[in-house]
Amino acid sequence: MQLNHYNTNFQSEKFPITVVCDNVTNAPNLGSLFRICDAFGVEELILCGSHIPLGRKMAKTSRATENVVKHQTHEDILNVVTKLKSKEHFLVALEITSESKSIQNFNFPTNQAITLIVGDENFGISETVLKLCNTVVHIPMYGQNSSMNVVQATNIAVYEITKQLNE
Repeated sequence: MQLNHYNTNFQSEKFPITVVCDNVTNAPNLGSLFRICDAFGVEELILCGSHIPLGRKMAKTSRATENVVKHQTHEDILNVVTKLKSKEHFLVALEITSESKSIQNFNFPTNQAITLIVGDENFGISETVLKLCNTVVHIPMYGQNSSMNVVQATNIAVYEITKQLNE
């Protein structure tokens, strides 16, 4: 028998993970990010940028998860990242760079809060933010395309982090 929202036996759990978005402004993507954060027990979602559309288009995709996921918006990501770093968060940028490590081979800390930073749909994470991070990880890709939608990439990364925290 296929299960539904009412008869699953998933245990509710929160993980010490914060997802920070660097100028992600596509409303359906934002709605999907709320759903991912809810599904994986992310502690908080922080949306950074000047035009964050938290309206009807976002809510259509989020399926009301914006009501249960702790979140905030800020214009300046540098202030957010600097504050999290001062609170001893382990800052992980999800970006393909010349020095990024494969997420498949990276061991995330299990004794420290983790902040996953994901980037703008067109330009990724700013160089200034990348320099503040403890590490930069990428998702290995085997096709012709060199990038992935921010939602799918975040989904894969949060899955990997929570999998390791549960081991």
